[in-house]
Amino acid sequence: MIKQLFYIGYFLLFFLLNTSTYAKEPPNIILLFVDDWGWMDVGYRNNKYVTPNINQLKEESMEFTRTYVSTPTCSPSRASILTGKEAVRMQMVRHIVHSNPDGSNDDKFSFWKKDPVQRPSINYLPLEEVTYAEALKEYGYYNAFFGKWHLGHAPYHPIHQGFDEQNGTTNWGHPKSYYPPYFKSGFGEMKEGEFLTDNLTNQTTSFIKDYDKKQPFMISLWYYGVHGPHVGKKEHLDLYKGLPKREQQYGAMVTAVDESIGHIREALKLKGLDENTIIILTSDQGGFFSQAPLSGGKIGGNTLGEGGARVPMLIHTPDPSNHKKEIDTPVSTIDIFPTLMEIASHKKYKNTGIQGVSLWSTINGKKKIKDRNLYFMRSYEDQYASVIQNDWKMVKYHSGKKTLFNIALDQSEKNDLYTIETKVAKELEDALLDWENEVYSTWEKVDPPVN
Repeated sequence: MIKQLFYIGYFLLFFLLNTSTYAKEPPNIILLFVDDWGWMDVGYRNNKYVTPNINQLKEESMEFTRTYVSTPTCSPSRASILTGKEAVRMQMVRHIVHSNPDGSNDDKFSFWKKDPVQRPSINYLPLEEVTYAEALKEYGYYNAFFGKWHLGHAPYHPIHQGFDEQNGTTNWGHPKSYYPPYFKSGFGEMKEGEFLTDNLTNQTTSFIKDYDKKQPFMISLWYYGVHGPHVGKKEHLDLYKGLPKREQQYGAMVTAVDESIGHIREALKLKGLDENTIIILTSDQGGFFSQAPLSGGKIGGNTLGEGGARVPMLIHTPDPSNHKKEIDTPVSTIDIFPTLMEIASHKKYKNTGIQGVSLWSTINGKKKIKDRNLYFMRSYEDQYASVIQNDWKMVKYHSGKKTLFNIALDQSEKNDLYTIETKVAKELEDALLDWENEVYSTWEKVDPPVN
């Protein structure tokens, strides 16, 4: 009898533990994607920035401290997070250029005058690429998109890529101001004096407040901030007194995004959705200003440096066992796509057509992330490709220069070990060359324009 009661109690406990709100109902998901927000541009890592809401989210999340963007620049970073694929596989190695007055571009490819090898870069995300919005539809999700797209003009907008609605989306890669009128054309409703980040936030919180569908939602809020022009929210400028004017404006922009995140979390709580919503916060590339102690950043010819390719990433789940955790294994924003699939399906996701790997088992504490190489490529200047293997990182230049760093011991990338750690250098050099050749073999050949 005692034995029978034991087993009954065991199975009852098992049932209760596995019939949480999340287990019974698919969770809502919110992806907060900040533009040009550097790894060091957050209060819990750099007290220059006032970010109480992000600091709180950090306390209630798992942070992947070495998250990278495979092509750290505007359009490719978006293509890769949407598809789980390295953007270079789609022949997108630069941001999309706006050639027409309305921000559109009629050419399939564009070239960059300062690119030493004149590589063509595609001007839109091909419609045949499968986005996470399209894939989530198969699991019953309603997909809402807010903000910056920068993956092609109107025929390639979010509503043509699996999203059920789009809001605040234009053909443009950045605004001309963060106060109205924000863009030359195409934005939609604006209120006098309303900061652009607030506009998108209010649209997002209204969506949450009014949402009445039975199906779960996936919100993609892709901020235009903190991309230039650096125009800070006026109410936050005093928080950054004493800084150079441009950094003062930038700091106020960061705090506006932080304020936005607070409003969104409060809207979820008021709606009673906070216990069944997963929040992912990350960035599309490194920061415009110094990312010290990391080297490099968005500009300056070292975008593949840690300050340019490494970005913040917090993943919040209602499960408190996932809070206050840090994972220092290198991961990539391409990993978000398969992670979303496993969140939605409760099943292991297999897709040999993407390079991303799911982080869900790691978030749940079931498995460690497997070791793998992460590859990077962009095409603006001499520095163009790199590979990360655990703590090692090789960077490659068109001029023939190669550098090798141990990031665990030297995150500032000051000590080049290329001629010292020759065995590691050879292994990474061969791996990078093999990867490049594989990528190039799929590219469409396009001749650069004759000047």
